[in-house]
Amino acid sequence: MTRSHTNAIEVRGLVKHFGSTRAVDGVDLDVREGTVLGVLGPNGAGKTTLVRCLSTLLVPDAGTAVVAGYDVVRQPRQLRRTIGLTGQYASVDEKLSGRENLYMIGRLLDLSRTESRRRADEMLERFSLTEAAKRPAMTYSGGMRRRLDLAASMIGSPAVLYLDEPTTGLDPRTRNEVWAEVKRMVTDGATVLLTTQYMEEAEQLASELTVIDRGQVVARGEVDELKKRVGGRTLRIRPSDPADLPAMAAALRETGLDGVSGVTVVPDEGTLFVPILADEQLTAVVGLFGARGFAIADIGTHLPSLDEVFLAITGAKASGSDSDADSGSGSDSPSTATHEEVAA
Repeated sequence: MTRSHTNAIEVRGLVKHFGSTRAVDGVDLDVREGTVLGVLGPNGAGKTTLVRCLSTLLVPDAGTAVVAGYDVVRQPRQLRRTIGLTGQYASVDEKLSGRENLYMIGRLLDLSRTESRRRADEMLERFSLTEAAKRPAMTYSGGMRRRLDLAASMIGSPAVLYLDEPTTGLDPRTRNEVWAEVKRMVTDGATVLLTTQYMEEAEQLASELTVIDRGQVVARGEVDELKKRVGGRTLRIRPSDPADLPAMAAALRETGLDGVSGVTVVPDEGTLFVPILADEQLTAVVGLFGARGFAIADIGTHLPSLDEVFLAITGAKASGSDSDADSGSGSDSPSTATHEEVAA
């Protein structure tokens, strides 16, 4: 399989079975260099299995995947030196201090002693762990361990970084620190594949989204593209006189403007909602009301939220968790696969 010059990750027809369960069922995926791809899906959709396949922790049963120029099946050792992974659970050596954990990983990545120390101190500072640097990781809180795990995945400045629900359990301040660090890495040229259940996180970080359900890709595109697919924009109109609402709705229905798919009146809010497909329909609606003499106090447009997009695309079909779908892979498998202790 030949890698594109513009894609850091290329996946074609990837399949992974656990018994009779197809946790990943023919997934195709492209992630452009220097971007963040957000992977969304309900629990049990196969997101974590996909990440484990792409990070060489699992061997796929079919299909091909090339990451940073390396085939994930045929060239796993070379690939591991170019990637970072933070899984759903923090994986650090509890007997070592925070600085010792990061220094060890730097050395495993063949950084010099000097560079390993420098990078360890740099990452400790970025994740607000400097004061706890000399303490054993076993004394860290859950949030601190999570931050140390994230620092470990980034210490080698990986070309491709996998973040599997990276901010679960973090407080808002620390979550913002993680987001800032991810954005900095992308600015510096890194490529990120992010799985998340936080819609705000996906909107903050991802330039494109892929939605997976039951092991299959069910939607992909930029955030605004997916929002438009679910229903496009909605024009929200509040007349100066709420008593005009019924007449305004009737005028729209009678006129039958192209691209106006329906009208909803919310009397309690004194508001009229009109789904529109393009700017031309917005202009036509406003023009119609002006021609009929209706005075408008407020008008605005609204795209569906990412939560609404997610629910509309996936529904409530899946249950359980990704670890359920991944049974057989070991939910306690190491989450930081940036170094050579992962067996080839």
